[in-house]
Amino acid sequence: MATAKFKETSPYVKPKPSPPEEDYLYNKYLEDIALKTDSRNDPILKLALFGVGRAGTIHLMSIISNARVELLYIVDDVESNWQNMRKYWHLKNVTFLNDEQSDKVFKDPNVDAIVVASPTYTHEDIVIKALKAKKAVFCEKPIAENRSDTVKCYEMAEKIGKPLFCAFNRRFDPSYSEVRDRVRRGEVGHVHMIKTVSRDSPLPTIEYLKLSGGIFHDCLVHDIDMITWVLGEYPDKISALVDANIPEIKAIGDFDTVAVTLHFPSGTIGMIDLSRNSTYGYDQRLEVFGPRGVVQAENEQPNSVRREYDLQGSVTAPIWYSFASRFMNGYRREFDHFVDVVHGKAKSLVRSKEILAVSKIATACEESARTGKIVDLNWAKGELPDVQ
Repeated sequence: MATAKFKETSPYVKPKPSPPEEDYLYNKYLEDIALKTDSRNDPILKLALFGVGRAGTIHLMSIISNARVELLYIVDDVESNWQNMRKYWHLKNVTFLNDEQSDKVFKDPNVDAIVVASPTYTHEDIVIKALKAKKAVFCEKPIAENRSDTVKCYEMAEKIGKPLFCAFNRRFDPSYSEVRDRVRRGEVGHVHMIKTVSRDSPLPTIEYLKLSGGIFHDCLVHDIDMITWVLGEYPDKISALVDANIPEIKAIGDFDTVAVTLHFPSGTIGMIDLSRNSTYGYDQRLEVFGPRGVVQAENEQPNSVRREYDLQGSVTAPIWYSFASRFMNGYRREFDHFVDVVHGKAKSLVRSKEILAVSKIATACEESARTGKIVDLNWAKGELPDVQ
């Protein structure tokens, strides 16, 4: 009876609690059950998808699961997959085309937007054709294979008045975006140190790596973007140490292990730990440290089951195996944001100057890696985006 005095009144007579803001899935469920939306009068966005490979399959899943869009075309040169793809995804009303037939997409006035997930070297051509046809564009990075061509694409989009959205899905990951929000609220104070760990799983094929554009522009850009996006600041000097521990990667002139240090004008130091080959799962971590404390996004697991047998200690599920599972929520939230941008209901959270700045930093990292020198970064007036 010692605790009887702590009894409380019935929870039914207390104010009904609200779900925490962090439970974004339950809050979305409440919107769905209440039919609460400001998009019910939006027209269905009609799409064409270019490429159904590593990234394209993820975007296809996002498209199919989104009630706000309709897929009209798939453009993919692996024609032997068309029939199985149509059956597996129930795409009976989707027209399949190869690249030589793709002009039909650009000429179709019913197509509102194009999703580009084809090989890197094809991006620029598709983006330009889409913009000329006055279609909105969602493009996997990079938009083009060099800075000047990327600038031309963005200038064309601005002139035509259609969105050109470059996909950086990690910004839309609930954990990473939560870290940024807390940092921007000043919870750790002025950031002294920010670190990312990004170790790929599984090891990409050599065929993919040959066409990827190299570890700096294919992989490192995500970490550079995350650090600069969280800080709202861009480095003035960087250094990079690299090696190729895997002979096949060394043979193509690329690297599999990268360590980058970034110095920022405010005094913040950034560190990136990058690998192409993590044998224990897709290791993705973010830490921000300051005088008031630290905020971290740790690895996530498919389930929370913990088991113990004999004297082996505690065993849990491994971390997510790869990007398609670890960042699934980010991909879907990113795509939904793109739909809002096309409908004019949101400003793009990924801006052209940010993309160009990240590319410039990645190029500087490669220069440092290949020369062994610290590289100073000079920014022209107006080159950097305004802090948001």
